[in-house]
Amino acid sequence: MEYRLIPGTDLKVSLLGFGNFVFGTNWWGDFTDDDGVRLQNQAFDHGVNFFDSAAAYGNGRAESLLAKTIQYAGRDKLVVSTKFGYDFYSDPGEHGGHRERKQDFTPKFLRFDLEKSLERLGIDCVDLYQAHNLKLSQFKDDLFETLDKLVQEGKIRHWGVGLGPAIGWREEGYLAFRKHKAAVVQTVFNLYEQDPGREFCEVAREAGHGGVIARVPTNSGILDEEFKSPDHTFPATDHRKFRDKNWLVFGLRKNEVIRPLAKRYGLSIRQFSFRWLASFPELVSIEPNLLNLADVQEFAAAADAKPLERATLDVIASLYANDFYLGEDAHPCDWKSSVTPEGKIRSGYVKPAEVAV
Repeated sequence: MEYRLIPGTDLKVSLLGFGNFVFGTNWWGDFTDDDGVRLQNQAFDHGVNFFDSAAAYGNGRAESLLAKTIQYAGRDKLVVSTKFGYDFYSDPGEHGGHRERKQDFTPKFLRFDLEKSLERLGIDCVDLYQAHNLKLSQFKDDLFETLDKLVQEGKIRHWGVGLGPAIGWREEGYLAFRKHKAAVVQTVFNLYEQDPGREFCEVAREAGHGGVIARVPTNSGILDEEFKSPDHTFPATDHRKFRDKNWLVFGLRKNEVIRPLAKRYGLSIRQFSFRWLASFPELVSIEPNLLNLADVQEFAAAADAKPLERATLDVIASLYANDFYLGEDAHPCDWKSSVTPEGKIRSGYVKPAEVAV
């Protein structure tokens, strides 16, 4: 297992991270408590020390399961991350639902939410505390002042910002690093959706602190080769039914372009895409869906695999810049945006302007 230091912090995290959001909904199947804890423990046994949860995952369930693995591994052996900001206490939502629930980033709720998380996790300090799907309008001074106070009080060691639920939110990531000195920005980042994650890496490098955490690193299952046909039908509970049809149609075709490159390294497509993400020095951890022991083993092997050569990275850059030479319809889907009237923006790389904030 490779471990990376989050710049500007004392946190050294495994390149393969375990995001236990899979235990907070039935989108990836139903796990018993015993199943979930066993899988987390197996990940630890394979070198994973970074476990990322959230209060809202299963309305506290995922944190409670993580507490069992903290006991199994030992508190000092893990870097524990969780997230705050969804008030599921007053807006519990529906199991497996897709509606974004009520958020509250006030100092009062932040402190309340943290104490509940600490209680469920069975610890007295969170290593990394992330604002869960924070939007531009919610970047309030009192939020960041409270986070800094919590660091001083020893309740949290470092804090960051998680962006979502959909891909996008460029301005939020820039602001988190440049003005507020966040330890991490977590975002959708994968071989077929390279930005704004790539831009965030550049902003972190420019800022001289902080790292990027990649979620959805297999492009919602495309790079897992989960789907065999462009006519695949998604059940009502599957969140991917909301994705643009071209994501599936052209994702399968992109896989066939990438396959020979992966084969050259003796890697599966998803292992190859993991190694591509690992080529960014500012990328500190990658969180694929780990649904069984085989997933843990395959990604753990990828986290210890040979780095991709510069020539290979150049080929990938050219493919991506030209939509894999598959035409306009193969372009990545639009992003969400806080700064456009329609709330979305066309995806695409923009070199970050070096602006002091």
